[in-house]
Amino acid sequence: MPFSELEIPFNYAALLAGLQERIRGAQVRAVLSVNRELVLLYWQIGREILAQQGAQGWGAKVIDRLAQDLRRAFPEMKGFSARNLKYMRAFAEAWPDEQFVQQVVAQLPWGHNVRLLDRIADQAERIWYAHKAIENGWSRNILVHQIDTRLHERLGAAQSNFARTLPAPQSELAQQLLKDPYTFDFLSLGAEAHERDLERALIEHLRAFLLELGIGFAFVGSQYHLEIGDQDFYLDLLFYHFRLHCFVVIDLKSGAFQPEDAGKMNFYLSGVDDRLRGEHDQPAIGLILCREKNRVIVEYALRDLSKPIGVSAYELTRALPEGLRGSMPTIEELEAALSPDQEPA
Repeated sequence: MPFSELEIPFNYAALLAGLQERIRGAQVRAVLSVNRELVLLYWQIGREILAQQGAQGWGAKVIDRLAQDLRRAFPEMKGFSARNLKYMRAFAEAWPDEQFVQQVVAQLPWGHNVRLLDRIADQAERIWYAHKAIENGWSRNILVHQIDTRLHERLGAAQSNFARTLPAPQSELAQQLLKDPYTFDFLSLGAEAHERDLERALIEHLRAFLLELGIGFAFVGSQYHLEIGDQDFYLDLLFYHFRLHCFVVIDLKSGAFQPEDAGKMNFYLSGVDDRLRGEHDQPAIGLILCREKNRVIVEYALRDLSKPIGVSAYELTRALPEGLRGSMPTIEELEAALSPDQEPA
């Protein structure tokens, strides 16, 4: 139904003219900084809508009219739907500090910011995921995956003896890189899967596995051979971490953690340090991934060992609210997410 002039607030024409001028100015500057200028423009539009709603009591019909007029004035620009204008309002309401918008969230594509608004209610969590998305260069699908698997609760939560076995800067960084639990819900494995089944599945989905491990891991090999004392030993998975400058040995367990698992890992790390460690490498780190663990048993098992070892559980499936299950990215979407996004309006 068309709007009549009586339905439009008295200052609407001036506001529309001002927004049109602001959009034209942003179009020119966007040549140099497309995304940052677009997100800042959306924030400014949202702030204007918030201000007018507070001062003039704007309702949904005025926003619908504003969307029509902006699309008519700028037919070549996407993003001026009524739905997106409401996201701009929510965006400005969520981030009232313009300096923070300029320095942080304007570095993220608009689609990322919409996902942060849709999926996270807590402001501190939003800030955490915004920083991590910038730091790690997450695509939109990867951001959604990390939010839905509660990365902020898992990161740095692994049990380890790093504080006692590594120097302070290295121990703190290593601890913050390990998760508990790890989520392997991209694998099609049942609860009866054995260690070799898990290893093969992780290698088949190596890119998704590397995503779950986190930034800095480089794959070296599976069933990596070490000859020690004229006997053959095989490491389940061997990685190199470029931030820690060390090898990372991963031992997979299909059952619960056992104390002897720590002793075996201690032995493996001695072998890697002796046979593989270079002149500028830091001591190798071990990560034991098991289906379940008793925190007291892990603490006792690691207490007197000399090598840096972390112990984490892993989940093959993760319980999600019914409403989220259909919105989780598939393994194909996660692997495709290594290519740049096309952000919708």
